[in-house]
Amino acid sequence: MKFTTPVSIDQLPFTLAPGEGLLFVGSCFAENISRLAAADQFQVVANPFGTMYNPVSIAHTVRRVDSVPRVVFLTLGTNHVYVDRGTGEIVDNCQKRPAREFQERCLSVEECAEALCGVVDDICRRRPDAWVVITVSPIRYAKYGYHGSMLSKATLLLAADEVCRCHERALYFPAYEIVNDELRDYRFYAPDMIHTSAQTAEYIYSRLADACFSDQVRDFLAEWHAVRAALEHRPLHPDSEQYRQFATATEQRLQALKSKYPFVK
Repeated sequence: MKFTTPVSIDQLPFTLAPGEGLLFVGSCFAENISRLAAADQFQVVANPFGTMYNPVSIAHTVRRVDSVPRVVFLTLGTNHVYVDRGTGEIVDNCQKRPAREFQERCLSVEECAEALCGVVDDICRRRPDAWVVITVSPIRYAKYGYHGSMLSKATLLLAADEVCRCHERALYFPAYEIVNDELRDYRFYAPDMIHTSAQTAEYIYSRLADACFSDQVRDFLAEWHAVRAALEHRPLHPDSEQYRQFATATEQRLQALKSKYPFVK
C-alpha cells in the first residue's frame, strides 16, 4: 500500500565537490535551500543584490555578478513584474516609491523563456563548463488569487521546460513537483499555510543531494556533521571537568577537519 506519490528524479550530469562554490539567485525559496548548502560548507553566494522573483530580475542579478561558479541555481517565483512608467523598464525593486509610478504586468511564456535563455547564455559565455539548474518555487502568491498564482506558476514551468529543451547546459530540478505531488499535506507548510516549512526545505535539499552529491562530499559531510553536532551541543553543566574535556576534544576535531578541508569555516 502506497501513501505518497514520490517524484522520480534523474541523476544530474554533474556532481558537486566538497566546499564547491555555488550561486543561488531567485525567490525566498532559493534562500532557504542556499542556507542549507552553506551549513554544509559549500561556498555559497545567494541573492547578492536582494531577493528576485521574476526571470528578468534574476537575469539582471546574474549579469551584475562579477564571476560565476560552475553550478548556478535559479529559482523562479512569479511572472509578475513592475514596469517603471517613466522609463518602460522592468525594475527589480520599487525602492518604496509611490505605486502610481509603476505598472504591474505578467510576462508571457515567451518573454520568460527569452530572459532565461539570456541568463544561461551569459553564464556559459563566462564559464563554458557551467551548469544552470532551474527550479520553480512552490510558494503560492495569495495576493494574485490562487487561480492567478497557478497560472503564474504554469507560465514559469512552461518557460523552464522550453529553456531546458533548447539549452544542453540548463537543467530542471522538480522542487515544485516535490511539494505539490509528493508532500501534499499542510503539515509541510509554515503556520501561514503559504510558505513551506523548514522540514520541507530540508527534504528537498536531501533530494537534491541524492541527485548531485559526489562520494567525496558524502565522506566530508559524515565528518563535518559529527563535528557540527558536537559544536552545537549545549551542556547541562558547562563548568564541569567532563564538559571541558569534551570541548577540548571537539576543538581538536574541528582543527583536524580544517587541516584536511581548508574551506571549513
